[in-house]
Amino acid sequence: MSEIADAAKRLLLGRPMRSDRLGHTLLPKRIALPVFASDALSSVAYAPDEILLTLSIAGVAALAISPWIGVAVVVVMVTVVASYRQNVHAYPSGGGDYEVATVNLGPNAGVTVASALLVDYVLTVAVSISSGAQYAATAIPALQGHERDFAIGLVVVLMLINLRGVKESGTAFAIPVYCFMGVIGLLAVVGAIRYMTGHLPMAESAGFTLNPEAGYQTGVTGLGGAFLVLRAFASGSAALTGVEAISNGVPAFRKPKSKNAATTLALLGGISITMIMSILLLSRATGITFADRPAEQLLRNGVPVGDSYVQHPVISQLAASVFHGAGWMFAITAVVTGLILTLAANTAFNGFPVLGSILARDGYLPRQLHTRGDRLAFSNGIVTLAAGAVVLIWAFDAQVTRLIQLYIVGVFVSFTLSQLGMTRHWTRELRTEQDAAKRAAMKRSRIINAFGFCMTSAVLLVVLITKFVRGAYIAILAMAAVFLLMQAIHKHYTRVRRELALQDVGSAKALPSRVHAIVLVSHLHRPTMRALSYARASRPQVLEAVTVGVEPEEVAALRTAWERLEVPVPLKVLDSPFREITRPVVAYVRSIHRESPRDLVVVYIPEYVVGHWWEALLHNQSALRLKGRLLFTPGVVVASVPWQLASSEGQTGLEERTPGTVPRAW
Repeated sequence: MSEIADAAKRLLLGRPMRSDRLGHTLLPKRIALPVFASDALSSVAYAPDEILLTLSIAGVAALAISPWIGVAVVVVMVTVVASYRQNVHAYPSGGGDYEVATVNLGPNAGVTVASALLVDYVLTVAVSISSGAQYAATAIPALQGHERDFAIGLVVVLMLINLRGVKESGTAFAIPVYCFMGVIGLLAVVGAIRYMTGHLPMAESAGFTLNPEAGYQTGVTGLGGAFLVLRAFASGSAALTGVEAISNGVPAFRKPKSKNAATTLALLGGISITMIMSILLLSRATGITFADRPAEQLLRNGVPVGDSYVQHPVISQLAASVFHGAGWMFAITAVVTGLILTLAANTAFNGFPVLGSILARDGYLPRQLHTRGDRLAFSNGIVTLAAGAVVLIWAFDAQVTRLIQLYIVGVFVSFTLSQLGMTRHWTRELRTEQDAAKRAAMKRSRIINAFGFCMTSAVLLVVLITKFVRGAYIAILAMAAVFLLMQAIHKHYTRVRRELALQDVGSAKALPSRVHAIVLVSHLHRPTMRALSYARASRPQVLEAVTVGVEPEEVAALRTAWERLEVPVPLKVLDSPFREITRPVVAYVRSIHRESPRDLVVVYIPEYVVGHWWEALLHNQSALRLKGRLLFTPGVVVASVPWQLASSEGQTGLEERTPGTVPRAW
């Protein structure tokens, strides 16, 4: 059975890789861009939708300001990208915002950033996969109503691909990401040419009017209108998610790591800005009318369109207009957009495991997250991220509109604290730097990070105000829970480390005065004789065999067999009037330790090694209970003496094989 499982693992994940091949997994810029930028680039596919959905509350007139909201988002993006270019040069170790905040603002700030990023990575997978599932359902009618199950399946597939290794997953996803860039670029160029020549068709929804909600009949004027504009800006700021992943993934780049990461950041910013502005400008030029509740808000000749109308995403409507007469281009656009929305989750699959490994190294997460798997990827972190995303998708039924309200809070928390930390970093460096040229460069960097702090903190405030009651409070509660959990884990590791530290070297080196060995006996058979042989070979000062007298007839038979075989070890029988086994043994062992506290008591327990799961239910139950109690007894060592039953033969998975080979049966 183990051979089959091992073969299946090799088939899915590939052969194990040696540790000295870690350098071969590093990414060139052409692969790093799709790996780390897919999340930010995919935001282009739904950030414009969210802006238009929010503005639709105030009617058609409000949609006209969407490009200006896009400009505001672009200003923030330019600031964040410029700021993070400073981060990757100053802190190239891969800790990203967590390291910046920890070093410059203290451990609590670092854990706050880490908790925000961890939650946001899980949300990135849930939102991206759910959005991709929604796109797939519009193209494949059979998936309608099954979006949640389809989304969960996509998460599992992405998890398996990433478990094969960072470079392998990046190579697999590079083509779809570059295809998306090409399709949106072609959409922008063709749309601009057709608009300037007067041949740009109007969108399918251009003929509709919007029925504004109560209180917004006058558009976006007044306090309510201003609040609505802020909400639209907060939704559009989702386009900034994913920028931080590059600063967390600097170690995955080829040398020079910082320079390559900074170049990738600049490319990401330029491409994202071009895309989002092109889509918003073309949306206005083609007259796209987009509604939060299309069946009620969209009016045709003054009458609601009803549930029969299917509202297509903004990019789909643009493709139908710009590529009018070339249906195959519309189909390619829809397919590639659905793919990029799904693959956006890959950014989180690269960022979450690296951050989790760093946190585990620092004692804030379980140590298992710090180790690499067979393919040199942080496998435990990948599986943990996938599990968290599956829970969210199941809980929110893969509804993007519900999940998006939880989104971007965490990333702007990390943005803000990171920029504040970098401002302090440059201030500290300036105190000791004497070179005039370097001081001038540091001052410029400090200005960039200070401006970035002001911008991101303002956006964070807007996001909190506009999205708190609409679901952002759930993300905040999740961050608080993760923060408290990490602090509790760190306290536990700190307490254990102090407990195990060598404080008195002399006492630590002191040997026990004597060793008292006890061999537990239930029957006189081959496992018992092996345990006695092992105990005698250790040459203890005292050696005795101990059995518990439950049935007088069995005890008498054991004594007779013992004397007949002339076993050279005294047999002691513990009385048990209530037919218990565990309690008399534990009481006897503790009594020996009380009488001679400096003695070491070693208890040898014969155990069967079985080959089938059902055999484990039939054997070793008393041994497991005894070990569970004796392990909590000070001054006692428990030694398991294995006896392999015939059914266990060939169960190690290592017979006649070299590491990394496939079993011969396959």
